[in-house]
Amino acid sequence: MPGAVLWTNTTQPSPGTVLPDGCTDLIWGDGHLLVAGPDTGPHLLDDVAPGSRYVGLRFAPGQGPAFFGVPAYELRDRRVPLADLWPAERVRELAERVSGAAAPGRVLEEAAAARLREAAGPVDRDGRPGRTAAIAAALARGLPVADVARSVALSERQLHRRSLDAFGYGPQTLTRVLRLVRALGLARSGMPYAQVAARAGYADQAHLAREVKSLAGAPLGVLLGPG
Repeated sequence: MPGAVLWTNTTQPSPGTVLPDGCTDLIWGDGHLLVAGPDTGPHLLDDVAPGSRYVGLRFAPGQGPAFFGVPAYELRDRRVPLADLWPAERVRELAERVSGAAAPGRVLEEAAAARLREAAGPVDRDGRPGRTAAIAAALARGLPVADVARSVALSERQLHRRSLDAFGYGPQTLTRVLRLVRALGLARSGMPYAQVAARAGYADQAHLAREVKSLAGAPLGVLLGPG
């Protein structure tokens, strides 16, 4: 599943924060399967016990709805049990496979790949409908919404509806989120903030600062931490 990311995390004594990235996640922890929807702002992890271990599969933008079976906007800014979306028996069977596996992440990945193969309609190799993948790629490059709509033979209104279904928010918001992800990656590499702004597609460093504070809830220096 190109574009998806398998991750593990052990929670620390101080609460962590999940930043918007345009993705949905399937998470295994404390014996339960949980769905994390696409965020529009920072999500504080203040309701988990320190030392809890989680394994998750992060779907690429636009990839999750085919697996979960619901439009992405229904999951926006939410954390819900998978049992709220799937039949109880199917969730129980998957949970039993994950809990009994030496590599639970591999089970999540295999289940996702199988489910995406079952998805109706033409799909890319990564499981996303071809047009949806093209939209995500174009918006990640910072192309204007009108140009993106034209490139995939949709009106701007159709593009907005499709974006809500696939990504959880409209194309302009997705552009902002993906630009934030790109900026954080550049900043973490040690690049000066002015260069980060230019490379990531912001008008200037002040624009970068405003967008980071708006979407991530804190200045860039605080997000990156000491050093």
